Amino acid sequence: MKRAILALEDGTYFVGYSFGAEGETLGEVVFNTSMTGYQEILTDPSYKGQIVVLTYTQIGNYGVNDEDVESDRVQVNGLVIKELSPIYSNWRAKKSLDEYLKENQVLGIWGIDTRALVKRIREKGAIKGIISTVDLDPKSLVQKAKNYADISELDLVQEVATKEIYYWNEGDWDLRRGYILKENQKPLIAVVDFGVKKNILRRLTQEGARVVVIPPENAQRTIEQIKPSAIFLSNGPGDPQRVVEGIRLVRAYMEKLPIMGICLGHQIIGLALGGRTYKLKFGHHGGNHPVKDLRTGRIHITAQNHNFAVDPESLKDVEITHINLLDQTLEGFRHKYLPIYCVQFHPEASPGPHDAFDVFKEFISLACQTQ
Repeated sequence: MKRAILALEDGTYFVGYSFGAEGETLGEVVFNTSMTGYQEILTDPSYKGQIVVLTYTQIGNYGVNDEDVESDRVQVNGLVIKELSPIYSNWRAKKSLDEYLKENQVLGIWGIDTRALVKRIREKGAIKGIISTVDLDPKSLVQKAKNYADISELDLVQEVATKEIYYWNEGDWDLRRGYILKENQKPLIAVVDFGVKKNILRRLTQEGARVVVIPPENAQRTIEQIKPSAIFLSNGPGDPQRVVEGIRLVRAYMEKLPIMGICLGHQIIGLALGGRTYKLKFGHHGGNHPVKDLRTGRIHITAQNHNFAVDPESLKDVEITHINLLDQTLEGFRHKYLPIYCVQFHPEASPGPHDAFDVFKEFISLACQTQ
């Protein structure tokens, strides 16, 4: 077993064992509280620029398959776990987690006290860190972590967004048939890809939409050409204030077409409407966050993955629709006069509960009204 060190910018360091690729990797260290779904977490583009700590103790025991992916590659900068399972067992598994990370050139470290690490992050907030198998000098590593750029200074969307326009026709997964292909015609939803998860596209397709995915660059010109029924702003990594193209797009079309956003898309809409965003202390990452729908009183257990939030006091002419019951942060709103609707949580799950699937039905219904 090869030694590895995780060092934080505050001087804390943890000695463990390497798995996956070898070398060094830097990033903002965050923790995820999901009990399953490590493959979906690893491939979620919203984690670009981050080293993810999984709080569940045993990871890798069901291996990795070809279907439970949210993008075409592993997106996290690094992975931190307590215990790496030496064997995996699942009828869909194709390889081990160790092999998967090696193929994707992503570093992992295991055998450390993840409870102590998570407590540190909760006390200090999201913190920069480094995993290394080549430099085992803690002082040197701490200095490298300090010198690493803050995630707010990085243009991470450009690293994960599509460069090409493409149509999507894959719906939900079926036990016998795999992913179901659907040839929907309308409404046509233009999904602006800031780092979109595949299950968002699947849910839109499953609910009856024809989906076209477009790059954020020159999105206005693309929308003029394809003439969609509605615009969907995807999730993605980093600080929403850096996504200037998205903010301009919302302002250009908010009186012309229905617009919905999830996660980063929600934050972009908030900024476009004149609101403010701020960084949470350690973010929301996991599959067990209770969110209350203020219109119905129903409590949804939701999947979440974000470090930034919208300040509800900065918004005008909106109805607050959802709040987080853990810290009362804003989880959703809709405009009082314009066809704009957005949520901070991830209703598509993957991983996570399916409580909030109806969010997609609501948007599809709104898009159909404009045809």
